[in-house]
Amino acid sequence: MSGRVLARFWRPPLSKVTQEAIVPKSGIVGLPNVGKSTLFNALTASYQAESANYPFCTIEPNVGIVKVPDGRLDKLKELVKPQQVLPAAFEFVDIAGLVRGASKGEGLGNQFLSHIREVDAIVHVVRCFDDENITHVDGAIDPLRDVDTIHIELAMADQASITKRIDRLQKQKKHGGDKRAELELAVLEKVIPYINEVEAVDMDILTDEERAIVPSLQLLSTKPMLYAANVKEDELADPDKNKYVQALKAKAKEEKRPVVIISAQIEAELSALDPAERTSYLESLGVKDSGVNTLIRAAFELLGLKTYFTAGEKEVRAWPFESGFTAPQCAGIIHTDFERGFIKAEVIGYDDYVRSGSEKVAKEKGVMRLEGKDYVMDDGDVVHFRFNV
Repeated sequence: MSGRVLARFWRPPLSKVTQEAIVPKSGIVGLPNVGKSTLFNALTASYQAESANYPFCTIEPNVGIVKVPDGRLDKLKELVKPQQVLPAAFEFVDIAGLVRGASKGEGLGNQFLSHIREVDAIVHVVRCFDDENITHVDGAIDPLRDVDTIHIELAMADQASITKRIDRLQKQKKHGGDKRAELELAVLEKVIPYINEVEAVDMDILTDEERAIVPSLQLLSTKPMLYAANVKEDELADPDKNKYVQALKAKAKEEKRPVVIISAQIEAELSALDPAERTSYLESLGVKDSGVNTLIRAAFELLGLKTYFTAGEKEVRAWPFESGFTAPQCAGIIHTDFERGFIKAEVIGYDDYVRSGSEKVAKEKGVMRLEGKDYVMDDGDVVHFRFNV
């Protein structure tokens, strides 16, 4: 799959008065008993999502908002000493296990697939360990077969919806003058060969205008996806020795999809420890960072998101934005008035801010820049927006 980013996340219309900060949404999917709910519990540091050794334990999706780990916030907190620090947020949805035939309603599949349509990205949890005490719906561990099962079900669900949509769009096109219908039809005609072959859709085949409408089509096969390879505790330090991980990484490389190594059970144990104990525990496993932190950051990057900061006495805050956003668009993430009345943006690069030690010194050194409406925001920019309405 191409690394190019979709122009916009699809969301219901926001309030005319104020925009909400971008909170991307990722669905955790996989076969039953691969560790999805255990991982979800660790991600959200709660144990509200039921986890048991049988299929369809999770029927209604559990939803949790997590903080995006970013060490730059700690440094800004140290320098600015604000009243509060607000990190970027990421929403994860624990979706019940899919099985073969889900697209035809097997195992409440239609209900589960509808939940996946609503997310921006997919975290596909793949079991990469043997354990005779944990059942497998197909009787044995085979990551490639498991991955294909999920891909086939997503593709079959898309085929059914695309067929209906194309019939409707062709009728609209006959009447002429419907640019949106023509765009949708062009997208569907380009992506359906990939879907029919159960291949990762190459987004580079689409024009910028076509890519912009893809999220609103809610096709499962076009959603950005990463694999979370669930391994045993003693394999975390050197997962590449695991034959299942090797096979999964080879497939992911062909699909141009990232792989994150996690041990869902270890992450669940880590979530119950205080920060100091977590660090010590990870060191004992020969691991530098938790799989949860790595997964959150990877999901964030998968969607092409960057972060800018606002820093003042009241708060230091991280604001996610889509790559390519201009200064006014980023201002609008805080409030639509900021975008509508945008004048200038006072911008200090993160590294310049840290080297200066404060906004005042940054100004004195001449590293604060005044940027206009055409400025494309960069990751790490520390910004103050000037506006007038």
